[in-house]
Amino acid sequence: MTTATTARGPHTRSSKLLLLVMVLYALYTLVPLAWLLISATKTQAGLFGSFGLWFSNDFAFVDNLVQTLTYRDGIFLRWLGNTVLYVVLGAGGATLLATLAGYGLAKYRFPGRRAVFAVVLGAVAVPGTALAVPTFLLFSQMGLTNTPWAVIIPSLISPFGLYLMWVFASDAVPAELLEAARIDGAGEFRIFFTIALRLLAPGVVTVILFTVVATWNNYFLPLIMLSDPSWYPLSVGLNQWAAQASGVSAQPIYNLVIMGSVLTIVPIVIAFLLLQRFWQAGLSAGSVKQ
Repeated sequence: MTTATTARGPHTRSSKLLLLVMVLYALYTLVPLAWLLISATKTQAGLFGSFGLWFSNDFAFVDNLVQTLTYRDGIFLRWLGNTVLYVVLGAGGATLLATLAGYGLAKYRFPGRRAVFAVVLGAVAVPGTALAVPTFLLFSQMGLTNTPWAVIIPSLISPFGLYLMWVFASDAVPAELLEAARIDGAGEFRIFFTIALRLLAPGVVTVILFTVVATWNNYFLPLIMLSDPSWYPLSVGLNQWAAQASGVSAQPIYNLVIMGSVLTIVPIVIAFLLLQRFWQAGLSAGSVKQ
């Protein structure tokens, strides 16, 4: 009995330590979100006259929502539409290109394949902010700055998404299955869209979420590319509101900035909740022996 208790001792201490780390991590993650949600229910005066992690006397969530959507003739809705446009075309196109390229690089052999692999790895290591200024100079010479294409076209390139699909496709799509389809007379595009794409679904969903989040939260690129507020995404537009609120002679609208931030994260949360089942399906598929 003593031996068993002694053996369980280190394991119990490790479990408690891991539990403490997870609790601290959960607090670190959830406390800012709780502050944001609670602050969205406060008026401009309530933000500075009450404790940040508790509600004030005036519950102004609905009023803040209406003011956010109608402020400056509903410019927030325009920014929301711009962001959706950039995500659908930019992130959607990046996912399609990464899936096609990753599958092709994983399943076809051609001269220079290793060189392409090295270039992709190098591109993954380069931060996007380092390419923002050269991209601006290039698009300026092409006359595309201050247009939606200045945000959409750079968003089509996702080196990490390509690398992820390359690695995932190498194991997720059996070469024997592709050969059997070719013997049956199926063309390469038919094989990809009817067979390979279904097997690649978990990886595609992962790339979608990465590219959607990156495009949705993209700030520096549209900041330097766009000068017309009517083409701003939410990230740049809300920052403009925050700068306006902190100006010397500007109208304080911190309550609108906070409510706009809440509305900005809602679509991302919904996307994660809707697409997580594909991850679960992909994980369980590899755990069952055929």
